[in-house]
Amino acid sequence: MSASAHIGDLSALADVASRARSVHVICLGLSALDQVWRVDRLFAGQSEKIKATGYGTLGGGMAANASVAIARLGASVAFWGRAGNDAAGHEMKSAFTIEGVDVENFRLFPDGRSSVSGIIVGSSGERQIVNFRGLFPEAADWLPLEAVARASSVLADPRWVEGAATLFREARARGIPTVLDGDMADAEVFERLLPLTDHAIFSEPALTSFAGSAKDDSLAALARFGCRVIAVTRGEGGVSWYENGQSHRQPAYAVEVVDTTGAGDVFHGAYALAIGGGLDVRAAMAFSAATAAMKCRHAGGRNGIPDINECLAFMRTKP
Repeated sequence: MSASAHIGDLSALADVASRARSVHVICLGLSALDQVWRVDRLFAGQSEKIKATGYGTLGGGMAANASVAIARLGASVAFWGRAGNDAAGHEMKSAFTIEGVDVENFRLFPDGRSSVSGIIVGSSGERQIVNFRGLFPEAADWLPLEAVARASSVLADPRWVEGAATLFREARARGIPTVLDGDMADAEVFERLLPLTDHAIFSEPALTSFAGSAKDDSLAALARFGCRVIAVTRGEGGVSWYENGQSHRQPAYAVEVVDTTGAGDVFHGAYALAIGGGLDVRAAMAFSAATAAMKCRHAGGRNGIPDINECLAFMRTKP
């Protein structure tokens, strides 16, 4: 089915940008400071030195990027997470504030160390990443769970397991949709979080690692955890998902790719917004795929994220 068939469903999201519809999303998980080097070619292995054609420092992290995407798209969003009370932590907090993300519960721990990533981006837009995940307390007993009552949906990545489980349990108890960014993690992380998840969206490497394969039948096998939707993003191969006993697919939108950094995070943020706004899963997948594709036309993990009206206009030009 073409994306244009869902424009009527998606048009409701234009109300988010105009404030006619109130959508509020809580995103919990990793915030990292990304140091990005642009190169003509990626490292091939062994010891070697490569000349950079550009360099920049940007805020990153899965749930962090998702929260920025939600803010850019026009919804209200809060980021709940941890960092060190260091230069990187303060730089990340400032970047969130500039984007309009609520950071009241982004805690900078005096004895913590912030997460910092080194990202090498090749001329084709593909990248290599080295990440220091930071050091902070695992306990989540300081989270203001009463605030979950005001959320339309919640999203978490697997980097703060105690926080994600705490948030998802509270959201489940209140009937608020939970969205899991299924990036690479140990099997026990998914075994703990998936029973609390309504919408689990994996990357291909993470699905392969956890389920043994990234094929569509692996999605069906994971239905045993009780998720409403199990999905996998496939880059230019689109996104596949399993829902109500059936497999589905949303093709990718064809664009000239400049940089794929953060595309999956943007997809997850757009999806959490769409589900929080009441869209059905197929419409949410189409909207999220379009938002991620538009981001890929620009360098940088957060550059090029469209607002809702720009995204809908883009989708109307596609068959």
